[in-house]
Amino acid sequence: MEGQNNEPIIIKKGKKGGHGHHGGAWKVAYADFVTAMMALFIVLWVLGQSEEVKEQVANYFKNPFGVGVGQGSSPIKGGPRTPQTEVDDIMRQREMERQALKTMGDDIIKELSTSPEFQQIIDQIQAEITDEGLKIEVMDTQEDAFFEVGTSTLKPSANKMLQIIGKELSKLNNRVVIEGHTDARPYSTTGQGYSNFELSSDRANSARRSLIAGGILATQIEQVRGWADNKLKLPDEPYSEKNRRISIIVKFKY
Repeated sequence: MEGQNNEPIIIKKGKKGGHGHHGGAWKVAYADFVTAMMALFIVLWVLGQSEEVKEQVANYFKNPFGVGVGQGSSPIKGGPRTPQTEVDDIMRQREMERQALKTMGDDIIKELSTSPEFQQIIDQIQAEITDEGLKIEVMDTQEDAFFEVGTSTLKPSANKMLQIIGKELSKLNNRVVIEGHTDARPYSTTGQGYSNFELSSDRANSARRSLIAGGILATQIEQVRGWADNKLKLPDEPYSEKNRRISIIVKFKY
C-alpha cells in the first residue's frame, strides 16, 4: 500500500543490573573472621594459664557433660556437678554425721555411768546408730522401773537422767523423735478405755518434758509416738519388762 511503512517494529528491553554490591556474602566472611579472632583470643588466654587450668579445659572438651570429670562447680574447677557427685557428697556428710552421733551416744552413756546415782540402772540404757539416726533407749527391768506402775509419772532418778540426756542433745540442732513402748499386757480388758496406746503416748510426753527441762529446744522435737506393744524389743518375750521403754531418736540431717 502506497505510503505505508513496512519496516518491522523492534521493541528493546533494558537489562537490570545485578547490584552485586547489595549482596550478603561479605557478612558471612566477616562472621567467620570474628569467630576466628575469638578462637585465637581463647587459645592465647589458655596458653597464659597454669597447667592445672589447661588440664581442666582439656578435660572439659573431652567430656563436655562433665560425667566423672572433677568435683568442681564449673569446667575450670573440675567440670559441672552431676547427680552422682551430689549423692557422693550426701553420703560423705551422712558418714561424718553418723560418726559424730555415735560419739555423742557413747559420751552420754559414759557420763551417766560415772555418776553413782545411775550405777544401778546404767545397764538399762542403750545407744545405737539406726537408719533414722542415733537411738537412745531407756528400758525397765524387774528391779527398776522408770515410771510408777501403770502411770506416766517418771521416778526422780529417771527424770534427772532424761534431763542430762536433754542437756547433751541441746548441743545439736538435729530433729528428735520420742517414742513410748509397753509390753503386751493389756491395760484394760475391753480396749475401749485407757489403753496401752494412751499409756505409751503419755510416757513419751513425760520424757519430752524432761528433755526440754534439760535444755533441748521444744522446736527440735519432731514427733511424739505411742506404739503400745506394736514394736516389742523382745518379740519372743512379749511380757518382758524390757519391752517397756522410751526411745529417743536423734535423726540424721542428711
